[in-house]
Amino acid sequence: MKRNIDKHLVNWKIIPNRRPLLVRGARQVGKSYSIKAFGKSQFKEMLIIDLEESPEYKSCFDVLNPDKIIEAISVIAHKDVIPGETLLFIDEIQECPQAIQSLRYFYEKKPDLHVIGAGSLLEFALESASFKMPVGRVQFLYMKPLALGEFLDALGEERAHKQIQKMYQTQEPLNQAVHNHLLELVKKYLLLGGMPLVVKEYVTSGLLNKSMDIQSDIIETYRNDFSKYCSGSQQKYLEKVFDAVPKLVGKKFVYSHVDSTIKSTFLKEALELLIKAEVICKVKRTTGAGIPLGADASDRHFKTIFLDVGLMQNICGLDVALVQSKDALQVHNGAVAEQFVGQALLAAQNPRRKHSLYYWERAKRSSCAEVDYLITNGSDVLPVEVKAGKTGMLKSMRMFINKYHSKKGIKLSQGQYELHDDIECIPLYGAGFTFPTESLIA
Repeated sequence: MKRNIDKHLVNWKIIPNRRPLLVRGARQVGKSYSIKAFGKSQFKEMLIIDLEESPEYKSCFDVLNPDKIIEAISVIAHKDVIPGETLLFIDEIQECPQAIQSLRYFYEKKPDLHVIGAGSLLEFALESASFKMPVGRVQFLYMKPLALGEFLDALGEERAHKQIQKMYQTQEPLNQAVHNHLLELVKKYLLLGGMPLVVKEYVTSGLLNKSMDIQSDIIETYRNDFSKYCSGSQQKYLEKVFDAVPKLVGKKFVYSHVDSTIKSTFLKEALELLIKAEVICKVKRTTGAGIPLGADASDRHFKTIFLDVGLMQNICGLDVALVQSKDALQVHNGAVAEQFVGQALLAAQNPRRKHSLYYWERAKRSSCAEVDYLITNGSDVLPVEVKAGKTGMLKSMRMFINKYHSKKGIKLSQGQYELHDDIECIPLYGAGFTFPTESLIA
């Protein structure tokens, strides 16, 4: 299964002054699979130690001297670690914070050895009050579920993927039959989502029901993780927020909408834990007056999206026939389309940086205006509107363009690609391709 992160891993291998790499992301987004595939294809040898499955390796990091660490690991694993030839992959590295701290010394004293760490709950270890992060000594890559382009490649739809790229190159609409075919593939993605195990099951069996069973298993795995996030008394609040967010996508997040009988303080703590675990992403309100967008973003006013659109639909209990219907994108008043676009925009961001999303709102007694997402293009801020159908009013987008003199606005819908003065109309399957290409070494 080809992933967009693959080229970043290859680039990391060859760049000068390379630092040890930490791959961050939610559980089961494919971190370990991609790293193992990279090691197999790019190195003569690969030594994998899983600190959750094999806790005996933890004591190898009682000292921070890289030579002594490697010597101990080699003895236990019965395998040599040769700089320049071996990839050392430390999986579930969050189980041993000392192992994360040792990466600093690998950088300083063993820079010719390729070392990668990864872990599903890594964020909790990194933000622990007792943990000292080796700042400037470690490089990060953030990983998300499969984006639509990766999904198409996995399904053997590489030609369809290339047609989306062609649309942007020519700035012309696609053949109507191709356009319709891509919209059907979007509907399939809305149901399956981008979790690698789910997609793999569908590619192997072709059965939607079996794929949705895998989704249910993944959801149960996340629930089982709640005990690792917090104390037992807090787990019921995590459960409440976890179940509520998929049904609240596209709406301003209000704690009483989760459960009006629970104090907002408890729900806020639960939400922040799920954000830390990268299961939920905040879409913060910002003025849009300039970049960076986060400079004046509000911590009090925000929306949320879930990790994956397929898992979202599963938690909401949506029927397969409904999701595959002609009006699939208008499910939950267009919330599914907004989740799809938000997820696509996150996946399109530079994996070297922590991901973020923003929206714009002008709330006045006389009129209320809202733009679903804001993105940046160079020094310009572009408004993005998501329309579940083919048409829709763009009053809020026009208001934003006039207020901040944006070069253009972007409308995403089921319609064909069109350019109308300062509005670029993009089919939903083009979401995420709207970001400018960023340097792999930036």
